[in-house]
Amino acid sequence: YMFDHNIFQENLVGVDFCEQMVKETNPGVLELANKTAAPHAADHGYKTIGDIMRSLNPFVGEFYREALQVSRYTREAFCLMEGRHVHPSTLYPGGTGTTATIQIFTDYLVRLMRYVEWMKKVVPMHDDLFDFWYQALPGYEMVGYRRTLLGCWGSFQDPDVCDYDYKTMDKWGRAMFVTPGVVVDGQLVTTSLVDINLGIRILLGSSYYDDWEDQRTYVDKDPLGNPVDKRHPWNQTTLPKPQKRDFSDKYSWTMSPRWFDKRTGDYLALDTGGGPLARLWATALAGMVNLGGLVESTGHSVKIRLPKSALKPEVEFEWKIPKWSNAIERDRARTYFQAYAAAVALHCVDKALAELHAGRTQTWSDFTVPKDAIGCGFHEAVRGVLSHHMVIENGKIANYHPYPPTPWNGSVRDIYGTPGPYEDAVQNTPIFEENGPEGFKGIDIMRAVRSFDPCLPCGVHMYLGEGKELQKVLSPTFGVHE
Repeated sequence: YMFDHNIFQENLVGVDFCEQMVKETNPGVLELANKTAAPHAADHGYKTIGDIMRSLNPFVGEFYREALQVSRYTREAFCLMEGRHVHPSTLYPGGTGTTATIQIFTDYLVRLMRYVEWMKKVVPMHDDLFDFWYQALPGYEMVGYRRTLLGCWGSFQDPDVCDYDYKTMDKWGRAMFVTPGVVVDGQLVTTSLVDINLGIRILLGSSYYDDWEDQRTYVDKDPLGNPVDKRHPWNQTTLPKPQKRDFSDKYSWTMSPRWFDKRTGDYLALDTGGGPLARLWATALAGMVNLGGLVESTGHSVKIRLPKSALKPEVEFEWKIPKWSNAIERDRARTYFQAYAAAVALHCVDKALAELHAGRTQTWSDFTVPKDAIGCGFHEAVRGVLSHHMVIENGKIANYHPYPPTPWNGSVRDIYGTPGPYEDAVQNTPIFEENGPEGFKGIDIMRAVRSFDPCLPCGVHMYLGEGKELQKVLSPTFGVHE
């Protein structure tokens, strides 16, 4: 979370709000920004909103370049335990090959405290920038707006509670340091991972696949005896049907994951809010998390307390549930969740050192593959919900389907005509760009889609064999090449 959210927010999303982009799309906004004092200048060092925008200019902006350095030492922190980034070389089924030592955790903590200090600058800076956007462009809350339909599958297991048994999944799910939940119109519908699992439906409608209604049903009941739907991932059979793209009919290889709301009978096109918005919203409403004061969910907000660091005193940030699920609030939540992740990391380092000092240094557990079993896993990838659904027969995988965040966020219109989150957030979104048709860049649309933190390789993986590679490189560097 700390590495990925940082590089996406500061080095990719930040470009959408940088001086050069705003100069080309909303020069009137830039003029106002240069005259507007930044309320938290004492915390981040930029006197005006215009100064913040200049610091975000790609490759030359001070903040942009500093964020690149942050991406370096957060990667280093990861590699201390996982060997390399992004493909860890020390993770195996059953645990990790890394030997737990005081040196490893100390080296990690040094980098973590640098990040903690960085967040004390980043959070107030983004609050100033995003608050200004609402002020400068009244009505901007409707850019990327959609009905609040958020899904969070939970993150940061509590090892004192979690046993990964399906029958106790609700208990250890609710003990996570990020609470799982489904939020509908601002209401927390459930925090039960069992309910979340059983509610998942994979619909078609606009995808290049045949229906699997007449295919084998692998699972009719879960380990608790609850009925399992034919359209649940445990029972999915993938039947590709390539065809010409037709936006009035079939137009995507991505399916349409939905969550069945048994209260209403609706198939909800949940989104993740880019990950952090759903995580913070569900955690805030649930009010179940309190890590020794480092993070605390209150029922209406999440408080994050970061300790004294090299140059900055202890601070407390409070993320409050916003009025809207829109582009700006997805981006704002990403910054707050970086601070949240850092606070949880501090808690985890303390716990790890306590285990080490107590002589409990085991990092791997033996296991046996069952002859027949069904299983599932729930987690939060950087961009949001990630679930795995597996059926094992005769010691082999009989059926397996993972659902990362982008198949949810980037899903297409289902059989009921319901659009996926990207489409829903973009359709009828207002345009504030000052350019006419000739110079139109579509920056408001880009901000809307980018707020979900798209990761399109997660949508579908396909091998087409040998062929001609078509490549087009796009770079938002405004002519900067060095």
